Amino acid sequence: MSFDLNTLFFILKIIFIDIILGGDNAVVIALACRRLAEKQRNEAIFLGTGLAVIVRICLTAIVVSLLNIPFLMLAGGLFLIIIAIRLMTNKEEKHNVRAGTSMFAAVQTIVLADVVMGFDNMLAIAGASNGHIGYIAIGLIFSVPIIVWGSKMILIALERFPILIYAGGGVLGYTASEMIMSEPKTHWLFENSQHLVHLFPIALIAALIIISWLTNLFSSAQIAGKS
Repeated sequence: MSFDLNTLFFILKIIFIDIILGGDNAVVIALACRRLAEKQRNEAIFLGTGLAVIVRICLTAIVVSLLNIPFLMLAGGLFLIIIAIRLMTNKEEKHNVRAGTSMFAAVQTIVLADVVMGFDNMLAIAGASNGHIGYIAIGLIFSVPIIVWGSKMILIALERFPILIYAGGGVLGYTASEMIMSEPKTHWLFENSQHLVHLFPIALIAALIIISWLTNLFSSAQIAGKS
């Protein structure tokens, strides 16, 4: 893997996507360790996070290999569009996470919850990595510690600067457009038109942001009307 600006772009894209989508994982870690003593809590966070990174790299590698199946890149791109809209329209998820009474139980909860909840991260990262496992490994090694140790700062930043959410949705939209255009079964739509290749990602990102912004505006108006 030669290191150049293109490589740096892919790695930074993976880190950004994982941080934007990883807020829920930080919540799970906090909930799983809340009953442990401080020393055990830190050990459980370190061990659980390390194992979760290894498992996620392996599973993401499997997702990358599956993307070669016909129409799966297209399906993945469409699913990423749904994830982007959910991210930008403040769809909150409920977390029913059992607090571990021992370090082993907490670590087990962290790893299992990360696998269950991390499918959207895995799919987004698989699409953003251009099929390169090295990019995935480096991106996750950098992003996961940021999520775990900087979760409070990330949540504060996202609350104070909502534009970061839209930026994250835009990156997911761009990744979705790359996956859709890379689908061999739909490649004929783009191979004869360079204008469409350049316009499609821009149009998709703009549509996602506008739809999400209007949805948030409508939801806020409904809440204001009820109060």
